[in-house]
Amino acid sequence: MVRPDIIVKTLLGMERVTASRIEELGFNVNVEPKPKGFPGLVTLEVKRKSDGPKLAEAIKQEIPEAERVLLSEEVVNADMDEIVEAAVKVSTRHLSPDITFAVRTVRRGTHQYKSIDVNYKAGSAIIEATGASVNLDYPDKIIWVEIIGEVAAIGIADKAEIWRKMKPGKVEVRNFFRKVSVVQIPYLGPRGSIRPMGSRIGRAVQMFEVGEYVVAVVGSVKGWMLNLFLEGLLEGVESRYNIQRRTYAHRPHRVEVVVQDLYQLVRERKDEPKIVFEPEGEPFPEVAERLAEMTASNDVARVNMLFGSREGVPKGVFRFVDMVIDLCPGVTLSTEYAASSALIGLAYALEEHLKKANV
Repeated sequence: MVRPDIIVKTLLGMERVTASRIEELGFNVNVEPKPKGFPGLVTLEVKRKSDGPKLAEAIKQEIPEAERVLLSEEVVNADMDEIVEAAVKVSTRHLSPDITFAVRTVRRGTHQYKSIDVNYKAGSAIIEATGASVNLDYPDKIIWVEIIGEVAAIGIADKAEIWRKMKPGKVEVRNFFRKVSVVQIPYLGPRGSIRPMGSRIGRAVQMFEVGEYVVAVVGSVKGWMLNLFLEGLLEGVESRYNIQRRTYAHRPHRVEVVVQDLYQLVRERKDEPKIVFEPEGEPFPEVAERLAEMTASNDVARVNMLFGSREGVPKGVFRFVDMVIDLCPGVTLSTEYAASSALIGLAYALEEHLKKANV
């Protein structure tokens, strides 16, 4: 195994391609894809130490196959005491009492300790040596430790180098979707298309974890048609929900599916906000702030968003709703995309509204 002066992380299966691209840069370097058989890694040993920063920057600028490029400041044996000592050396070069930090360890191979043990011991030693404070959520600097078998590489990264899904300045709008009731006339088209359509709609509404999805029938419908649509809808909800359960950090909400006559729903929910999404309405940008304010209000427990399918929402309903909105003037949205398009628009409006409210 070559000494990991630089560690390049790649997508699985892209290690050899990335290694080849790095060799083409022309630096005097030994390149090893999948060191010790560990996937997603390429390690580089530079012959001249001064080439390290130049090569790392060249990889960042020239090779999109490189997901992350880590320039090692210390390379030691994968012994806990040596790792802690090296982490302190790195930290004293970059940290001060007014800078926050976190230690992040990725361990590959068999050792007498766990990654969290390294984080704790190195972090404690760094605090004592530098006086810097720990911020596990949004640190100014990250002391990274990459353990590859019997070798450990240690370096530092700025917060700007770390891509995060959530960071300061972003507003999480997911919880507001729990207040949303998607009310949609069921798709009752050709036999072969009903169930797949229901499944696509189910996955879409579960993706947003809305409070409920109401299958809003108008008049009488054929039982076999409604049954096919419901089977697909429930299948789609369950499929997406199972994925969310496996992959999400939070406990996802399974969308409740309800069947109700559209006109009875409008009567029953006369005191609740109701919005119809049809081409006859006002352009979305003109009413986005009002929609966001309505949804974010603590006085509103539920917001009903009404959609058609093969045919639009009956015009008589328009008189009993708060707003009629045209999401995309000049474009007719297909049945399976109508609700998800509106929810994306709502997310954008909510983010803008909440940012203004927090100023």
